[in-house]
Amino acid sequence: MTEHYLTDERRMIQEVARDFTLREVLPVANELDPIQGDIPLELRNKMGELGYFGIRMPEEHGGMGLGVFEYALVAEELARGWMSVASIIARAGSLMSVGGWPLEKRQELTRKAAQGEYLSAVALSEPDVGSDLKAVSCRATLDGDEWVIAGNKYWCTFADGADYIQLLARTDGAQAEAAGFTGTRSFIIEKPRGELPENCNGSAIPKIGYFGWKTWELAFDGTRIPKDNVITGGESSGSDGFKNAVNWLNAARVHTAARSIGLARGALEDAIAYSHERVQFGVPIADFQETRFKLARMASEVEASRQLMYHVATLMDGGERADKEASMVKWQASEMAERVTSDALQILGGAGYTKLHAVERHWRDARLTKIFEGTSEIQLRIISDRMLGRPGSRTA
Repeated sequence: MTEHYLTDERRMIQEVARDFTLREVLPVANELDPIQGDIPLELRNKMGELGYFGIRMPEEHGGMGLGVFEYALVAEELARGWMSVASIIARAGSLMSVGGWPLEKRQELTRKAAQGEYLSAVALSEPDVGSDLKAVSCRATLDGDEWVIAGNKYWCTFADGADYIQLLARTDGAQAEAAGFTGTRSFIIEKPRGELPENCNGSAIPKIGYFGWKTWELAFDGTRIPKDNVITGGESSGSDGFKNAVNWLNAARVHTAARSIGLARGALEDAIAYSHERVQFGVPIADFQETRFKLARMASEVEASRQLMYHVATLMDGGERADKEASMVKWQASEMAERVTSDALQILGGAGYTKLHAVERHWRDARLTKIFEGTSEIQLRIISDRMLGRPGSRTA
């Protein structure tokens, strides 16, 4: 099946990304993750030159014009080095759906995004709102020609380093209703890179992993943005903020599966190398049956998740509805990644529990994949709802 999926072009994309990761990403990760340093701009620029920020953007907008499959292929390779680097490519998106902007502005900023020069932070969750995005309480009130944003957001990674924040908020006020803005909407908050927006305070959330960039809690207190800075449709799938977020999450879940597989593969490869080097009782531990069987199970799990990811990405690129399948691969790959990275750490023993080896980084980051882009429990809810229908007792 791999031969069926991996065309010559895809193999070339994979090989280039693999080489780039080993030469450029892995050394940076080994140096900066232990000290919680940020992803260097120089590395981001090199990724932009390779086109990694614009993999799925149309060629006429400066992108590569490829699909979810190629996006996942590159993400797996980058995550093998540092999951945060594999994650930052998701911060580039088309701005063509900001219908109120002049066409020239939308095209210019989309081209910049495709080169990694105009990146976003996404503000969906709130202190009391995680998976239930319909319950967001952050408000956007229309005041003349401006929206006024008020409320709190949580888990907003890259809020400081991004060029803009894409925020999900509930529209409020008579002016908004009269203008036809009802329900939840996605807003664009432009800002200087390296700063938070005006009238927005924030603090970095202390994390156990996912280093390379900061994750923020934000408090908007009268942040003003132009009336046109709202996703209204245009070349997008629609104007409903909640539906846009859900549609975005399907591709994001395949992306998370790819990152999970990359993490697990990195841990597996490091464990194999260590098993040949580590000698106990006069022989390499690779000769011990328990080690051999553990590695065999780990490799099988990684490959099974990869093949499911290839299948789901192919469905999505073919235009088929794949929300159930996207949840399946996200659940399968993230659960797998935690098991495999934990087994790899066990093979390294005490050495694995130090920051002298990358396995502990892969292990910490793998644990997050079961939480973000929808928890494992939410994925099982989506899958079971598609299979069985929603239970009659559920109201939402």
